[in-house]
Amino acid sequence: MKCPFCAHVDDKVIDSREGRTGDTIRRRRECLKCGRRFTTYERIDEIPYMVIKKDGRRERFERQKILQGLLKACEKRPVATPKLEGIVEEIEAVVHEATRTRADHDGDRRNDHAPAEKAG
Repeated sequence: MKCPFCAHVDDKVIDSREGRTGDTIRRRRECLKCGRRFTTYERIDEIPYMVIKKDGRRERFERQKILQGLLKACEKRPVATPKLEGIVEEIEAVVHEATRTRADHDGDRRNDHAPAEKAG
């Protein structure tokens, strides 16, 4: 892992813990060159989810992009970063479930918030 402070590639793991939802591992690391500590998160590399934009473009779903948007939106508000990370985890879970539902229904999935169509 490359140190974010001095870019040195050798470090040692100080502490490892499982994330809140069990799908990440949080590691505290110490750079062997500068001695500074930093945190890394390990996640399972899954098939990328695609997001369909309003103009029809397809873009890869990136949790970091969602987090950056939330951080920017809340930068002048007293919202803790762990709270925003929790929101991103919830969004990612919805995307994951929507993908599973869509695959189960062969693309016949309906938006949960859309009004139901009337028969007849």
